[in-house]
Amino acid sequence: MKSKAFDLSEAAEYLKQQDPVLAPIITSRGLPTFTPHTNYYQELVDSIISQQLSVKAARAIEQRFMDLFGGDFPTPEQLLHRSVDELRGVGLSRPKAAYIQDLAQKILDGVVVFDTLDQLSNQEIIEELTKVKGIGEWTVHMFLMFCMGRLDVLPIGDLGIRNGVQKLYKLDHAPLPNEVTEISIKHRWHPYESVASWYVWQSLDNMPSV
Repeated sequence: MKSKAFDLSEAAEYLKQQDPVLAPIITSRGLPTFTPHTNYYQELVDSIISQQLSVKAARAIEQRFMDLFGGDFPTPEQLLHRSVDELRGVGLSRPKAAYIQDLAQKILDGVVVFDTLDQLSNQEIIEELTKVKGIGEWTVHMFLMFCMGRLDVLPIGDLGIRNGVQKLYKLDHAPLPNEVTEISIKHRWHPYESVASWYVWQSLDNMPSV
């Protein structure tokens, strides 16, 4: 099996040859900083906590959240033993507290199963994880890219991607999701859409908070 570093090097070289618009960004920015891991449960809880927050604010709440459980990340069982009001006490909104408990419950009920996630396609993973309240397609796209290390994800609904594509490809409007897909096909990003997206974000210095 190829190493992720080799895959990224191969991906960058491929995109440089296929897309002259991305080529100078690839040359100047080096390889993407994807660091995939398999702590899927914690990643999703953190994703819910950090939604619509600055990185600094999210980290502060995440630390208080862990402090509520003695400094360790709680198991789904431990999470469900806390009330929504207790979770709100560390800075979570009521909806976010409900969302992370919904995730915990679905894990315990076997609705969301992490052991087989690696065997699923991107679309199947989206369908699996969006069963959880508060987890939408954008969150799963970020999960696929930055947690699972999938290299063929195109986050068509991401505002940074849309703005970056408009600027780089000199469009007179922010492209709709289907137009982002068309750009990716025209410039032959597949099978490295995640990597191409990383370079689009880099062109704006506007990486997503994940």
